[in-house]
Order: sequence, then C-alpha cells, then structure tokens
Amino acid sequence: MKTRWILLATVSAGLLLITIDNSVLYTALPTLTRELGANPTESLWIINAYPLVMAGLLLGAGTLGDRIGHKRMFVIGLVVFGAASLLAAFSPTPEVLIAARGLLAVGAAAMMPATLALIRVGFDDQRERNIAISVWGSVAVLGAALGPIVGGALLEWFWWGSVFLVNVPVVVVALVAALIVAPGGDRDRSRPWDLLSSVQAMLGLGGLVVALKEATKTDPSWLVVTVAAVIGAIAFALFIRRQRRLPYPLLDLTLFRIPALSAGVVAAGLSLFAVAGVELATSQYFQVVAGFTPLQAGLIVVSFAVGSLPSSLLGGAILHRVGPRMLIAGGLAIAASGVVLAIALLPLGWGGLVVGLVLAGIGLGFVMASASSAIVGSAPRHRAGMASSVEEVSYEFGGLVAVAVLGNLIFSIESGYPVVMAIVAAVLVGGAILTWLMLRRTDATALAAH
Repeated sequence: MKTRWILLATVSAGLLLITIDNSVLYTALPTLTRELGANPTESLWIINAYPLVMAGLLLGAGTLGDRIGHKRMFVIGLVVFGAASLLAAFSPTPEVLIAARGLLAVGAAAMMPATLALIRVGFDDQRERNIAISVWGSVAVLGAALGPIVGGALLEWFWWGSVFLVNVPVVVVALVAALIVAPGGDRDRSRPWDLLSSVQAMLGLGGLVVALKEATKTDPSWLVVTVAAVIGAIAFALFIRRQRRLPYPLLDLTLFRIPALSAGVVAAGLSLFAVAGVELATSQYFQVVAGFTPLQAGLIVVSFAVGSLPSSLLGGAILHRVGPRMLIAGGLAIAASGVVLAIALLPLGWGGLVVGLVLAGIGLGFVMASASSAIVGSAPRHRAGMASSVEEVSYEFGGLVAVAVLGNLIFSIESGYPVVMAIVAAVLVGGAILTWLMLRRTDATALAAH
C-alpha cells in the first residue's frame, strides 16, 4: 500500500473520532441526563459546547496549520482530544462535562483542517484527490451516522462515560501512524497567526447560537435574544473589518468569489443541518415516545449511513465528469425527497421511516463528497489549510444551528418530530435551488483549475 493511502487511513481515523463525538450523545443523552441530573438547558449545552467551540476555533486552526505545519497540528489535536476524552468519561457533574466537551472541541479543531489539508498536500493527482476526498466525506457521514449507534451499543453494557473512553485507543493508533506517514512540509513561517480574529469569530458564533436557542424557547426572554444578537453582530462586523485590513488574514474573503467554493460552503452547512436535525430528533423520538432502547434507536438512525456511503464514494469518482452542480443541487433535492418520504411513511412504523432515511442518506452522500471537493479543490494550494477550515466551519455551523433552532422542538418531541422533519425538508429544497443557481457557470473542469 502506498504511503498516501496509509495517510488517508490515518487522517480518516482522526476524522471518524471527531464526527462520532458530534453525534454520539444523541442516543446517550436521556441516560446521561438522568444519571448526571442535568436539566434541559444543560443537556443542550452538553451537545452544543462541542460544535460551538470547534466552529469558533477552526478558522484559526487552519491558518495556524499553514504556518507551523498540518502534521504538527494533527498530532497536537490528537493528544488534546485523547486527554479531553478521559476527562469527559469521568466527569462528576454536568458543568465538568460541558467543559470537557469544550476541550474535546479544541483538539478536534486542531485536527479537522489538518485532515483535509494533508490530503490536499499528499495527493497531487486530481482524480486521486477527488477519490480521497470522497472517502473523507464518506468517513464524515459514517461517523455522524455511527455516533448514535456507538452510543447506544456502549450503553447496553457500560456506563455513559464509555462513549468517551472508547476514543482513547483510536487516538493512540492514529498518533503513531501520523508520526510515521504524515508529510511534514508546506509550512510558511512568514505568515503571522491572529488570535484576536479567532476570538471575534467565536464571539460572533456564540452570540448567534445563544440568540437562536433563546428565541426558539416556548417562553423566550427577548432581552437575552437582543443582547446576544447584538454581541454576535458586532463581533462578526469587527471580524470582517479586521480580515479586510490584515495583510495575512485569518480568512481571505476573496475565496468566496469562487462560485464552486461558495456553493460548497452552503451545501456543507445545509447537509449537516439536515443530518444533525434528523438524527437528534429521530433518536429522541424513538426513545422517549416509542420506548426504544438507545441501541434500537441508534440502529434506525444508522439508515443514513446505509444510503450515504455508496453515493459518497460514487460522487467522488464521477465529480470530475459531471461537475459539482448536478451532484450538489441534485443531492440536496434527493435528500429533501427522502425526508418527505420518511414523514409520509412514519404512520406505518419505523420500517417506513428507514426507507425515507436511506433515500435521504443517498442524497446527502452525493452532497457531502462534492461539497468538500468543491471547497478544497477550488482553493489555491497555499490556501489549503484556510479552505479546509472554511469547509469544516460550514459543517459545524450547520449542525450547531440545527441543535440550537430545533432543540426546543425536539424536547417536546411527540408533537415536534414531524415539525422538525418538515423544517429540514424545506431547508433542503431551498438549498437545492440556491446551489443550482450559484453553480450555473461551473462545469466539471472547474475544480482542476487550481
């Protein structure tokens, strides 16, 4: 096996950890909430602390990787992730677990851009790189889908902390492999790293999430909504202003002039909005309303992976022929059809729902592989880390908004479940139309130009 394919397996192992931890608590949440005595607000923050901190740090992590080397960032991220997993596994209170989830996000943020950047650096051939990124996308989908079933399976025999402790052996194996096979070049020490921009980005995201979460409550405090929204808006405005003035910005805003990259960002965010919303709602519904065990609920949710894995691999293989427009916009439309079908077949029981989820997974598999290739493949080589960060922020932001906006509906799940699914379907339809228009001038050769 050639070194670059061993490298792909190594970064995929790190990615699998990151994505599993994004969704592993969906089935574990009822048990964890009961045993730790967490209230509904604490429960949502146990979930949201991870994507919120990660999204806030991703841009800075990618640019820092461009400066000090993506191999070093990947290794640092693995070490932090392993240590945080131990802390999370033995957390005595909800507050400690929330803090541990935040620390997990620090490790994940260091690793995540490095996974794609190392693929970008390690694969020079356009077609091989598309295939590698499609494998990367498949692993991302697999991790998101496996999270609920991993959590459910572990809770059948172990205590809730096992959902974090299982990370440690994988970290050790990936760490050894990364030290051996990951390329150590592509460092540019002349470029400064801007901590202030990272803080501004995190404040902007945090303000937006708090505002959305509060606004969707049954009895919201509009003062909290207003203050959080103002803080978020000011932070984002300062961030954009700073990026335009810096000679070496944390985020080069001119990247968004590339149609394929911008459409990929939109598609990535919408796909994770759908995955997070449907998985969280489905796992909670079947445990709380239908009386399923965590493992049984997880097995239903894994239907996403059944559909998405083959379509993700196929999408990466044919992207250079058909172009991103058909795969991204068409995939979103297929996913929307699957969600609508799942709603329609729900009265028939869980079997009908699975059929719809498999179809939705097929569509999202096409989208996620193509969106990742569109973002990373259309960016200049020297912006590999930055483009990878943009890609990951898009995914994390989509999942973050899903939990923030849909979370309160999910906790009134008996009436909220079909509402959540209808919202997801509508968002996917809108995304299909938007990305089709954004990519109207992008053909199959566009990603090879850079």
